[in-house]
Amino acid sequence: MKISHYFELEDHVTGGISESVAHQRAMLDQLGLQYTTEPTLEADVFHCNLMGPRSVWYARRARSKGVPVVANTHVTAEDFGDSFRFTNALAKPLKPYLRWAYGLADALVCPSDYNRELIEDYTDTPTTVISNGVDRGKLEGFESLEAEYRDRYDLESPTVFLVGHVIKRKGLETFVELARRLPDMDFAWFGPLDLSLKGRETTQLIENAPDNCTFTGFIDDIRGAYAAGDIFCFPTHEENEGIALLEAMAAGKPVLVRDIETFSWLEDGADCLKASGDGVAPFVDALERLRDPDLRDRLGSNAADRSEAFSLEAVANQYQSLYAEVAT
Repeated sequence: MKISHYFELEDHVTGGISESVAHQRAMLDQLGLQYTTEPTLEADVFHCNLMGPRSVWYARRARSKGVPVVANTHVTAEDFGDSFRFTNALAKPLKPYLRWAYGLADALVCPSDYNRELIEDYTDTPTTVISNGVDRGKLEGFESLEAEYRDRYDLESPTVFLVGHVIKRKGLETFVELARRLPDMDFAWFGPLDLSLKGRETTQLIENAPDNCTFTGFIDDIRGAYAAGDIFCFPTHEENEGIALLEAMAAGKPVLVRDIETFSWLEDGADCLKASGDGVAPFVDALERLRDPDLRDRLGSNAADRSEAFSLEAVANQYQSLYAEVAT
């Protein structure tokens, strides 16, 4: 079996979508499946990861030639807003476009049950939940970088941290306010800033953050983030899954998340803490609890155990089964 595994705008799109594609290709390698990253109909399956105009063109041609189309539902109108400049304006017309584009596929891959619930409101195309997975190998040896990255960003334990693009939707306002409410704790957000792409409200939040809130920008070794951080705080308002969350869990870090439907699979008090209710107060209360190193150790250990189910090795066979199903 040969797969055309296409990622439109691959040289320009970063973040979770790019990570997911890298994970998929690592899984294809593990499975020994032959694939090309070029869009072609000389394949048994056409698999696209971003439904841009070129992907849509190939998907329509593939269907006319009897080549099954698989598409990942990385993008929804719900998680598109509050990301970069102009995305709020584009979110509304995006939904009807995605309804049409996702409807061109024979099978859709959703990274979570929550994402599938959203997508089932878009189209009747059959859906399969397959996690983006976590590349545990990418984190190997992260502990050795702790002193280097704490010194580089002047961080002291316990450091509250987050990993990924700095965007409002991921809870930027909450993160900054937490740093303001807890001045004796260090907060660090590891990830690209791209201020030229941000709206005024987002840039003001970053520029007016208190001294104990550090935005590192892009770092060359992501392992440094998981080495320097002690408590992974993810106050996102909308998420399809959250690869950085899975990475933090795999690194054995205690995680604090907003109590939203995306994270319904996590158990409050067992493998995470959840902040329920309005405002920043529930997050403050949870972080006060997480000053206790014993609680951090227990939650981190449970999180690491839970993350085993999301390893690339555990997820890979689901893709093999899906390809076999659509190709028959």
